[in-house]
Amino acid sequence: MTTTPVPEAQLPATGIHRPAYGHFIGGRWADGASDERITLLNPADNSVLATVPSGTAADVEQAIDAAQRAFPSWAATSPSQRQAVLYELAQRLRKRAADFALLDTLNHGPTITETSGFFVPLAIEQFELFSGAAWMHTGSTRVSGERLGLVHREPLGVCAQIIPWNAPLLMFAAKVAPALAAGNTVVVKPSEIASLSVLAFLDEVSDVLPPGTVNVVNGYGPAVGEPLVTDPRVRKVAFTGSRATARTLIGYAAANIIPQTMELGGKSANIVCADADLDAAAEGAAMCVVANKGEFCLAGSRVFVHDEVLDEFLDKFTGVLGRIKVGDPTDRATGLGPLASRAQLKKVTGYLELGQAEGARLVCGGTVATVDGFASGNFVEPTVFADVDNTMRIAQEEIFGPVSTVQRWTDEDDLIARANASEYGLAGGVWTSDLRRAHRIAGRLDTGTVYINQYYNFMENMPIGGYKQSGFGREFSHEVLEHYTQTKAVIVNLREGPLGMFG
Repeated sequence: MTTTPVPEAQLPATGIHRPAYGHFIGGRWADGASDERITLLNPADNSVLATVPSGTAADVEQAIDAAQRAFPSWAATSPSQRQAVLYELAQRLRKRAADFALLDTLNHGPTITETSGFFVPLAIEQFELFSGAAWMHTGSTRVSGERLGLVHREPLGVCAQIIPWNAPLLMFAAKVAPALAAGNTVVVKPSEIASLSVLAFLDEVSDVLPPGTVNVVNGYGPAVGEPLVTDPRVRKVAFTGSRATARTLIGYAAANIIPQTMELGGKSANIVCADADLDAAAEGAAMCVVANKGEFCLAGSRVFVHDEVLDEFLDKFTGVLGRIKVGDPTDRATGLGPLASRAQLKKVTGYLELGQAEGARLVCGGTVATVDGFASGNFVEPTVFADVDNTMRIAQEEIFGPVSTVQRWTDEDDLIARANASEYGLAGGVWTSDLRRAHRIAGRLDTGTVYINQYYNFMENMPIGGYKQSGFGREFSHEVLEHYTQTKAVIVNLREGPLGMFG
């Protein structure tokens, strides 16, 4: 994917967001049914950025009411009308891209270089991609003898969309854009940890969205998720997040037997062959450690390195990580910002202790990072464990932090067996100068995306999704429109008169 970095926002973030938000229901901000509020924090220093209401079932019901009222008219709009709305969303986001990049940096900790150079440009791209898709998602015709078959694609109705904290604005765009393009209306539940950019964006586009087409209910999962997904008026659920939450949501969805798309975790194999460009491979492995602080479901956090080049690779890998500055994510010199929350910091540091207890060799990092001026921040040093056995918990469980594990390999069949010996199957990487080997290994990996000779090599309109317990369904491409429509078959008899079945 080619992205154009957005210009730098003015610091501090005065005036680019409200100190308090409500729910967004029926095109307007609404107070919650409960007086309870949730604080959105800056993970660099754990200061308060804003507050949002803690949603209840009553708030969810109001949002679904609004989405249900809006659905018939939105479903009846022409492709040109839907295109105009989606394209204007992209333009509004582009106009204030620097502000929204800064909001994501402040609320969940990726560096300003990442949010301005990747996350916000990709969110803009999603709205642009699906603005055109409103025209392209057509039905088909089939002729057989004296029969004409018409296959229609129709919107589902009200869709529930539950998005994670590690890329809130991007996940909002990637879910809302195709749903609207297909003629659906949505109720979105953002994370209670990070939703500032989403809410500020709704402020920016409230005059563009027809009331009720997009609704947002803030709150905790159990209080909002269950009444949202079990309401009989909701016809689909899309979720990005953990396997544990997915299991719960799938159970909720079973109440009314509604379809789901689930994009879950990963523990992706990043394979370095003996003939690889080791400088490029080391850089790619380092990206998997620090990109979005390692809070990236696609991260290639299991690095398999051929025995012939293992020592050289480790030197280059740790050398790259050693040059990365840990610190203030609003500073463009910073390469690694804070983890998104105290809870995530506790989880990751627990794995740092576990890795050493399991017998892995700590090559670099392994501790909480000390950052001048940010003593209360959620910072962790980039960490690499070597001499890792594939059965160790640090090699099997998604850590979701700046931590990588390195295993050696010599035999390709054994490599593939170990790479596939995971409950996950979201992504993978292959580094080699042998094109045949690259395709051979990619074809044998049980995973939804394989990057060859460049990790995180995002390309426009390419599907992203998982095998196995990494979920099901595909997003970020036109394939997702199949998940937001249902098929109706209409068969026309072209022959006149009765069939003569009864004489």
